[in-house]
Amino acid sequence: MITCFDIGGSFIRHGTLREDGSVIENGRVATPGADWEAFVSAIHSCAESAGTPISISLAGAFDERSGIADVANIPCLHRRPVLSDLERALGRPVVITNDANAFALAEAVDGSGRGRSVVFGIILGSGVGGGLVIDGKLVKGFGGIAGEWGHGPVLDPTAGGQLKGIGHYACGCGQIGCIDAICSARGLERIHQSLHGITASSKEITEAWHQADVKAASTIDAYSTLLSRALSVLVNTLGPDVIPVSGGLSNDTTLLDLIDRKTREIVLAKYDQALLLKGHFAENGGLQGAGIVARMSFREWAA
Repeated sequence: MITCFDIGGSFIRHGTLREDGSVIENGRVATPGADWEAFVSAIHSCAESAGTPISISLAGAFDERSGIADVANIPCLHRRPVLSDLERALGRPVVITNDANAFALAEAVDGSGRGRSVVFGIILGSGVGGGLVIDGKLVKGFGGIAGEWGHGPVLDPTAGGQLKGIGHYACGCGQIGCIDAICSARGLERIHQSLHGITASSKEITEAWHQADVKAASTIDAYSTLLSRALSVLVNTLGPDVIPVSGGLSNDTTLLDLIDRKTREIVLAKYDQALLLKGHFAENGGLQGAGIVARMSFREWAA
């Protein structure tokens, strides 16, 4: 039996790959972020019988060439050759996939992008991430960075007055003004603070917007304008058939509809139907994607 994991900064979720290809969460344990031995013990305690493979969806960059993970919010894994270290410590085969890639793969193979040629899955939550799948195959790119559209400084002058008062926010990657810093849930909160001097959570901002609050509406307008312009570059570059969305902000379908409309208005191709939509696996894309990777990597075990 193959055990699949979705590892984030707060929790390690785990489930068993079933014969029908689905992975249902069996449980979760707290992530021992700073203690490698405790981390290994947590994985071991959740895994199936000794020697069976495990497939991991990891919230962080992972370079298959070096086997090194870049996971700032899990210090015991950060800049560590985690693949080889885990295989050695656990005595079993391991495969690791970035969580956004896992979500995109889940949507392309079994979800809202099934049967579509180009699927660009994105995360809009505490951070901004993404994964690209073409003809059912995950595009990893040099250093595993394909799909990581959240990083690299960007501020769009064509947004005009929308930028007035919005700062150049520091990003966790060490740069200033990344999409991740501006267009994540935390970015939405920063924009609201910059424009109106009001500290509020992203949920509070969107709820106020739904109640026709003028200040919240101006924040959402600025946020959705900046995000749609950033997305338009990706759409014109990749030509996706669909963009499934995961992360906390994906739960607000009215917000997604606004971002979708603004994006389709400025891209070159004519999309008659929604391009952005909440992913079928928005809640468990990490586990489902890890299951798909397991099916591809450990065929003799998954049969």
